[in-house]
Amino acid sequence: MALSRILLLLLCVVSFEVPNAKTRPIDFVCNAHARRHMDNVKDLEVAMVDCSGSDQLPSSLQIPCVRILKASWDHKSLQQKRAEVRGALGVLLDGVGRVRKETKLSCQSSLLERLEHGITNYLHIVTKLDIKGDLTDPDPGCPSQQSRSLTQVLQLYGRLLRGKLEWLSLDLRDSCLDQR
Repeated sequence: MALSRILLLLLCVVSFEVPNAKTRPIDFVCNAHARRHMDNVKDLEVAMVDCSGSDQLPSSLQIPCVRILKASWDHKSLQQKRAEVRGALGVLLDGVGRVRKETKLSCQSSLLERLEHGITNYLHIVTKLDIKGDLTDPDPGCPSQQSRSLTQVLQLYGRLLRGKLEWLSLDLRDSCLDQR
């Protein structure tokens, strides 16, 4: 009888803690290991090796500018930084989705689908970050380009993740202290 009461008490304690276990965008910001683990660029590059002809896309897609200047970045608000990351991810997502529908190679389609899924995850996280203030438009000062090379798209995507997205996460790390 005493054991069943202890188990019931333990079950109640656990059930109260479970709702707090769900993942939040701030968890992405606060956990550098989770950010590195989500980065699937290397996996996609390795998968491309087994997919003959996968580098040449059926049509060109717009790839956003991911250049980042530290001095300029430091003078932007968090809203502007998020807008730049969201804008870049959105441009990439639109292009990858369109090209994926046009491809005839099943392995290339699979690679593009995996890429699209990863971009969607990052876009969801960045959109849901708790950044106060109005949404702003991205700075148009950095022009986008066109590419038909999946290798180039993956390289740019990796630079976006390790550049602007990582810097945005670092700028938000003070929020991690509030979560403890």
